[in-house]
Amino acid sequence: MSRLAPLSEEPINEEDSANCSKKGLSWKNWLKTHFSLVFNKKSDLKILLSVLGCPLFPVSILSKPPINEVSSSAQYIIQHFTAATGCRKSEGRVKNIFATGKVTMAMVDELGATAGSVAGSAGVAQKGCFVMWQMVPNKWLIELVVGGHKVAAGSDGNVAWRHTPWLGAHAAKGGVRPLRRALQGLDPMAISAVFSSAQYMGEKRISGTDCFVLKLSADQVDLADRSDNTAEMIKHVIFGYFSQRSGLLVFLEDSYLTRIQSPGTHPTYWETTMATKIEDYRIVDGVMVAHSGQSSVIITRFGDNLKAGLSVTRMEEIWTIDDVAFNVPGLSLDCFIPPKEVQKEYPEENLDWRSPLHR
Repeated sequence: MSRLAPLSEEPINEEDSANCSKKGLSWKNWLKTHFSLVFNKKSDLKILLSVLGCPLFPVSILSKPPINEVSSSAQYIIQHFTAATGCRKSEGRVKNIFATGKVTMAMVDELGATAGSVAGSAGVAQKGCFVMWQMVPNKWLIELVVGGHKVAAGSDGNVAWRHTPWLGAHAAKGGVRPLRRALQGLDPMAISAVFSSAQYMGEKRISGTDCFVLKLSADQVDLADRSDNTAEMIKHVIFGYFSQRSGLLVFLEDSYLTRIQSPGTHPTYWETTMATKIEDYRIVDGVMVAHSGQSSVIITRFGDNLKAGLSVTRMEEIWTIDDVAFNVPGLSLDCFIPPKEVQKEYPEENLDWRSPLHR
């Protein structure tokens, strides 16, 4: 399989161009540019793509807690899930996954989408599509096109990266983590692996479904790796809701809190909560795979220095899967090679991969 064609750049204004230098942005310019995005309606699409496009899961699939911290209840729930999805018999046989799908994104006044549309839309609903490749265990690549803008993200197993027309290619700090979109019912094998070490939190009713709740949290070492002297990642947790009746993963909810403080300023806190309803499971090569869902995001900014008080931004996405295939011939390691900019050693002052809203 040949390498992907170079990504096209979008037109940007002179201020953006000045801020987006080839070697990266200084923290001062980054903060100035990206804090203003939330108040600039023309930047809605950038915000949508940055937050909803290719977010990462909080923890690595390979990370495991001490054995005495693994809940027997969690193990039972995951055994139920693997039996329900049929992924147990596929363990060791699935080498790669290919998927295509469609998305509809919009900024919203109130959360609560209806089928086929985004309810309470505060702006124009943006439609697009994506294609994703994944090679077991931790190599993946996604391309997403929405509203004429194209973003891409990937991992070669050693480093995760993202490319946007307005920032170019940049690497993620911290350990390699899976793509959240793949764990929204699309890759049952990865879901089983990552949640097998989760903490059992009890039972809860979600959207009329009685569920068992499992929790995963990024550890302090990884949070520190994803922080620096200007932006501190305080927490990143995710809850998986597994139907007591079917055993399937039907809801994901994660939250992360970032503390931003430039030299000489008061700290500002950004909390992002993303909730995803997962549905329409269908059998693909003997494995149950989710084919549609809805994601909603609430971004809250707060701090003593905010004159206007609490600031809240809401957005939603409706997604559907058109095609899923396992063990696609011709998919090689070359398909996951990072862009040249990412392969170079980045200076310490360059930025990690977080939403531009959280700078």
